[in-house]
Amino acid sequence: MKISVQAVVLSGGAGTRLWPFSREAYPKQFLPLVGDKSLFQETIYRVISMGAQEGQLELLSPLVVCNEMHRFIAAEQLRQMGLDRSAILLEPIGKNTAPAVTLAALYALEDECDPVLVVLPSDHHVENVAEFQARMSKAVELAAKGDIVTFGIVAQKPETGFGYIRRGADIEQGVFVLDGFTEKPDAKTAADYLASGRYFWNSGIFIMRAGIWLDQISRCQPAIFDACKAALSASKRDGDFIRVDKDAFAQCPSDSIDYAVMEKLNTAAEEVPRGVVLALDAGWSDLGSWPALSEVKPADDSGNVAIGDVFLKDTRNSLLYSQNRFLAAVGIEDVVVIETTDAVLVAHKDRAQDVKSITEYLKKANRSEHVFHAKVHRPWGDYESIDNGSRYQVKRLTIKPGATLSLQMHHHRAEHWIVVKGTAQVTRGEDTFLLTENESTYIPLGIRHRLENPGTIPLEIIEVQSGSYLGEDDIVRFEDRYHRLES
Repeated sequence: MKISVQAVVLSGGAGTRLWPFSREAYPKQFLPLVGDKSLFQETIYRVISMGAQEGQLELLSPLVVCNEMHRFIAAEQLRQMGLDRSAILLEPIGKNTAPAVTLAALYALEDECDPVLVVLPSDHHVENVAEFQARMSKAVELAAKGDIVTFGIVAQKPETGFGYIRRGADIEQGVFVLDGFTEKPDAKTAADYLASGRYFWNSGIFIMRAGIWLDQISRCQPAIFDACKAALSASKRDGDFIRVDKDAFAQCPSDSIDYAVMEKLNTAAEEVPRGVVLALDAGWSDLGSWPALSEVKPADDSGNVAIGDVFLKDTRNSLLYSQNRFLAAVGIEDVVVIETTDAVLVAHKDRAQDVKSITEYLKKANRSEHVFHAKVHRPWGDYESIDNGSRYQVKRLTIKPGATLSLQMHHHRAEHWIVVKGTAQVTRGEDTFLLTENESTYIPLGIRHRLENPGTIPLEIIEVQSGSYLGEDDIVRFEDRYHRLES
């Protein structure tokens, strides 16, 4: 009998320590930091491709749990993988991992199936996918019999940036009773952990049947179970998305999988599922900092990782990453230099964990560089700011074939549109007309308007905005294909 397996991908992180690549509106899990696919796509692929090797598994469509801001990015990346029928659960408020998994388990049981859930953070990298899948097959086998399983990453060094898992008695080779979790240690404690041989890095990956998780969360944290059940019962389908009820979910306590359930398994007096930890040595990285990224990229003889248009002289053990411009480094060591269109980061590798302080500064200064890249993605395509001043802004818009912007108007700005590639269908007031390359039109302030791409190639527009206020929140929508409630 085949075991039904469902990947549950938790995609709520902001990845602040990988700024300026990772930003709130487009965080690291959606970026192709290691290969051609994004980390989010690679995470899903590692599970759904198990079916090619394991005839005993029935791979179900993945479940994604993410927030409102990232919903269109997740949907588009699933579509690129041919998984556009996958469910995307939208958390109205971040409540940590235990409520997220509870929502997923409740949703999974609605189909009268009790699959094995493979719960994965969306932003990790695994070098040896075959080894990962072999260990995952073992974990699924144990979970199908009733265990709740987690992966313990075989520690390579005394890392202070990770939580740890303590193993108990041997069950079989590489499989142990789960004895407990510990928070990020100081350097001496981390060294002691490594020397003892009893500690693993905490992977954040969990495998268990949906029904067993719900039994345990209702036993250990009934308030989480009740709030999630009420929130999902009152949810609404919105296009590709399941919108969890905000008021009900707001009553849910915030807790992690570790604390809510896992630590209580092998210490309970009553009979409960067994907590199990599987050792995993497959080139895992959480890519939680720039030095971590440099460790998974090929380096030159001087220990440098150089990506993009980069020149190096007398430089050692450094990471230099250029997206747009020529980047030169002379006589530096143990430094990270990251160049993007609108920001440059320079940091010593030993201080890379402090990069998140930059995003905190930007937030307090009411700037936007911690939220958006210069190119901002939308469900219809993207726009990129080219130039701006006190009363004007110039953007390049790219609209996907068949896509359409909302029917909208602005209170404070007028717009000029110039077609540089493709064909545009324009609605302006009561008029609808076509524009082709090198043609333009003017949208006065206060006039309803819409832009569509009726063609089969991307439509590129130069948009010149002028007015007293040019913020993205100066949009009044009358119709919108993408069910957006805000800009």
